[in-house]
Amino acid sequence: MKKVLKIILVCILVGAGILGGFLGYMTLTKEQPADVISLKVENNKERVLEQGNEFKVTTFNIGYAGLDKDQDFFMDGGKGSGSSSKEQTEVNLKKMLSFLQNENSDFALLQEVDIKSLRSFDVNEHEFLKEGLPDYASSFGKNYDTKWVPVPITSPMGYAEAGLSTFSKYKVQTAERFQLPGMEPWPKRLFDLDRAIVEHKIPVSNGKSVRLVNLHLSAYDEGGKIRKQQVEYLKEYMNKHYKNGDYVIMGGDWNQLVSDVQLSDPKFVKERPEWLVELPKDFTDGGFQWAVDPSVMTVRDDVKKYVEGENFVTIIDGFIASPNVEIVNVQGKDLKFENSDHNPVSAVFKLK
Repeated sequence: MKKVLKIILVCILVGAGILGGFLGYMTLTKEQPADVISLKVENNKERVLEQGNEFKVTTFNIGYAGLDKDQDFFMDGGKGSGSSSKEQTEVNLKKMLSFLQNENSDFALLQEVDIKSLRSFDVNEHEFLKEGLPDYASSFGKNYDTKWVPVPITSPMGYAEAGLSTFSKYKVQTAERFQLPGMEPWPKRLFDLDRAIVEHKIPVSNGKSVRLVNLHLSAYDEGGKIRKQQVEYLKEYMNKHYKNGDYVIMGGDWNQLVSDVQLSDPKFVKERPEWLVELPKDFTDGGFQWAVDPSVMTVRDDVKKYVEGENFVTIIDGFIASPNVEIVNVQGKDLKFENSDHNPVSAVFKLK
């Protein structure tokens, strides 16, 4: 009996030592990004945005080209932790690139773009998209860099390096990554994204600038506490630049309800997951406007593979614009979640 207890104790101590060593390694190697990082703009353009002319912006969370209609994801209650294969990753990428080429927007804001991740078989998705969009200037702002995500135990997500890709047919004066506030408790923070926005300062013919922001806010923070901090930061940011005379357009994956169209639906209220919180009512105070298409759902749950009419769907992707920007048209693009668990949204704007 004593021998058995001794073996059990040794196993516990060895396990604790391995876990402690792993967490120690993750803690020591985790780098906290600077609050502001200047980003390189490649293939920059000379074309300047004209006041009064229409231009189109598309936002698309591409789900690291791994969350196509046949996939689920462990954080949503499924089992999957990555793309089904390298071949499928490339198929998803090619089809989403084809959409972007055909959409022919002036600006494209993309989220969950991997550059070296086990979950997407080390495909550099930013480079792939950049090569397929040669007429665009581009930037990349990292928001995920982890050495190893050890879950799910049977098929760990592993290492991940990913971020926000932005493409522009117009001159980009500066591109900067701004760290968002809020952090998960240790040790969860070791495996979490470093949430950030990427701001592109786009010169306008009248001497002003468009502050075009690519964003991807937190998703699974308990009670939306971190998202609340992030939204407060964004509210201060957009009001500051608007008051200084610039135009502000922020688009991306808000991971919060950006439309109230479903709130009167009892089925939606009953099935609504805990993570899906509403933005504060005063967020748009001062005349800021949502550019959202209430007729097209932009995200589906990843509890299981997509079956139309069965998965939970809602609207968390879109844009917000300052009062000096006219929203001409907004269209959600119903791609049936074929290659990503998100649908893209395109909006046409005009500067007043």
